[in-house]
Amino acid sequence: MRNILSADIGGTNSRFAHFTCQSDNQVSLVESKWLKTRDAASFPELLYRLQSSAFSLAFDQVEAAVFAVAGPVEGGTYSKPPHIPWRIDVSNLRDEFGLKRCELINDFVAQAFACRSPVMESARLIVPGDIRPDAPLVVIGAGTGLGQAALLPCDGSGYVPLPSEGGHASFPFESEKELGYLKFLLKRVEAPYVTTETVVSGRGLSLLHQFLTGEKLEPAQVASRLNENSEVLHWMARFYGRVCRNYAFQFLARGGVYIAGGVAAKTPVLVTHEAFLNEFHRAETNMFHVLKHIPVFLNSNEESGLWGAALRGAHQLQLDPK
Repeated sequence: MRNILSADIGGTNSRFAHFTCQSDNQVSLVESKWLKTRDAASFPELLYRLQSSAFSLAFDQVEAAVFAVAGPVEGGTYSKPPHIPWRIDVSNLRDEFGLKRCELINDFVAQAFACRSPVMESARLIVPGDIRPDAPLVVIGAGTGLGQAALLPCDGSGYVPLPSEGGHASFPFESEKELGYLKFLLKRVEAPYVTTETVVSGRGLSLLHQFLTGEKLEPAQVASRLNENSEVLHWMARFYGRVCRNYAFQFLARGGVYIAGGVAAKTPVLVTHEAFLNEFHRAETNMFHVLKHIPVFLNSNEESGLWGAALRGAHQLQLDPK
């Protein structure tokens, strides 16, 4: 039995977990620990905070460490996350912390691996379809930002993850009223265009409420006011359905669409509302037959990224058993 340290470093929370790995590549969760990301002034300080917490796994007992981060990753060791005020470099963790085998991956690559883990057995089916195990799956989720990734089957030898920064691509507004919202947003964001994550993240919920009502509220306050007849809910559910539909088309995701992230986990009505389903299935007549076969799942387990990172660590141990 071997020890894996997995982590999911987000813009708000940093989650850590101790997993054990059997010889058959199966992982088991021993314990997890959450810390506030911005309570630390640097990545090393975050690890020192973990060491001084009640987390029982000593770093010198770790045989593989996989850190998932909400941002693009360079060379498996470095990231400058867009929503975290410091950089992450795992290349020198052996010297500073005694961690022998370290890897940095995108947080939604971890979420993609998690889609093939036991934790996904509790995922909620929100749009019926039929899964093809030999087809790509995609995972998407809004929180502080918007994460996306795909997982492609690889000829019986596992899966190949494809990271994405699609949340930073421009959002496809359509109707005249939506274009009015676009003009509203362009006056409030310091960017040449409005990104997809600006629209469907927690911040987007606040901005949409302000546009439709004239009232400024925090995302949690807006979420608490949503009801079946809420115009804000109709708009946001439609926007989320559009993002999921477009990503499903891009990868022909017959392996399923999996929704993760804190926004949907805390406010599931955003993706269970009929406006989401209607938008997800809205397509050219000759393409509806593709969408109707693609199932959509809601993953409300906010530690699923830890499972995905642990599976990645188990795979690394299998490749390099020393």
